[in-house]
Amino acid sequence: MALHLLKMCVGVETVDELRARQAARLERLRAAGEPALLRHLTRHRPRRAAEIAGRGSLYWIIGGAVRARQRIAALERLDESASLKRCAIALDPAVVETEPRRARPMQGWRYLEGRDAPADRAGGFGENAPPPAMAAELRELGLL
Repeated sequence: MALHLLKMCVGVETVDELRARQAARLERLRAAGEPALLRHLTRHRPRRAAEIAGRGSLYWIIGGAVRARQRIAALERLDESASLKRCAIALDPAVVETEPRRARPMQGWRYLEGRDAPADRAGGFGENAPPPAMAAELRELGLL
């Protein structure tokens, strides 16, 4: 079973906003003549990188709940100086919505076992989806 990462999506309020920001980033890279690769930089490289790269996903916490995921294509070590070792998480550009699951605020990232990962959102409501707060309340009541 794959191992995943869980991370806060700071400053983003919806999955559509995450998609728009990433699309804009890719466009800026193309305009600058650089490779259009989505990479999220983090301070530390996961020690269990071999279990994640190519098989796992980065699950995004948006608005207090896990709401989306992106497949992790690779984990790249960036040695920018002797004292600073960072990791670039290379992401697939496809953002897959998941069934919302509450998550507490945190710093950095956490491991997420495959058995604990939220399921991908099936079908959904499309344009007729209830607002996130209403959907959360309906889910708590077992109506959604």
